[in-house]
Amino acid sequence: MTKEIKPDRYGTHRVVEPKDVLPQAALRLDNDFSKVYDNEVLINVETLNIDSASFRQINEHAGGDPEKVKSIVMEIVRERGKMQNPVTGSGGMLFGTVEKIGSNTSKTENLATGDKIVTLVSLSLTPLYLDKVIEVHPTAQIDVKGKAILFESGVCAKLPGDMSTRLVVSVLDVAGAAPQTARLVKPDQYVLVMGGGKSGILSLCVARKVMKKSGKLIALGRSDESVERLRETGWADEVIQGDATSPLEVLKALSGVTNTRMADLVINCLNGPKTEMCSILCVRDGGTVYFFNMATSFTAATLGAEGVGMDINMIMGNGYCHDHANYTLNLIRENAQLRRIFERDFI
Repeated sequence: MTKEIKPDRYGTHRVVEPKDVLPQAALRLDNDFSKVYDNEVLINVETLNIDSASFRQINEHAGGDPEKVKSIVMEIVRERGKMQNPVTGSGGMLFGTVEKIGSNTSKTENLATGDKIVTLVSLSLTPLYLDKVIEVHPTAQIDVKGKAILFESGVCAKLPGDMSTRLVVSVLDVAGAAPQTARLVKPDQYVLVMGGGKSGILSLCVARKVMKKSGKLIALGRSDESVERLRETGWADEVIQGDATSPLEVLKALSGVTNTRMADLVINCLNGPKTEMCSILCVRDGGTVYFFNMATSFTAATLGAEGVGMDINMIMGNGYCHDHANYTLNLIRENAQLRRIFERDFI
């Protein structure tokens, strides 16, 4: 006799292998949605927003060929029952329409069938089935036809009426960066924001808002395009061009613009690996590094700081904090320049 599966709020009932782990740590999830448990929400998926580190790795592996990217995404979902890049371990988030709401979920209070929603939990823990991948956009948004499950513990946001779907998806993909930055930045600090992508631009905007005209706000970009975008905002007091995988190069540049003081706070919003030591060397002793970069290695960061004798605070980025979706969407609403950059470059 088959043992009845009892669903729990974290979704462990969807874990196929290995057993006794949470969905994010699982190698494979059950994405057979012929049965929807009474504490689940079934979503018709229209768009996946692959996280930046994952999309960069997949795109490079595919040689920039969108058709190969499609095949890689389909294969990952076919094997894992979720969109979790086996190289980076990260996922992204999705946009879709609520098809069915379980009778035993608190989400019946806030959601209704037909609602357009953006999930605020990682695709690395979201059961997902894809019929097909329709189109790959260079902004890491992928149009698909498929279905997904939102667990009881999962968070989502309804699509607001004053923004396009693609803008909302783009913004909410990195919604945690802005409020987390607001918590960490203090007036009169020297702050270094690394990266000119979505989370970097958001963090730079918030840092300037908190610091006003005090302290010194510095931005780091690698490509000409990224540096130009950072300079265009006018929010940074200094913009450095450099490769964060070459830490001594960046260290020298930052030392010059801070007169050897270095940064009180470093916010790493890059999307590639091997940037831990650059972040660590750029902060002053006793300072703080916030790693929002999903390609960050905990081992490289902790052992690296130890190896160079740095007594610093290191915080691994949490993509979630209370009310982060509303905070970040309101930031877009109130700052016309920020909105223009997102609509031009990131959708």
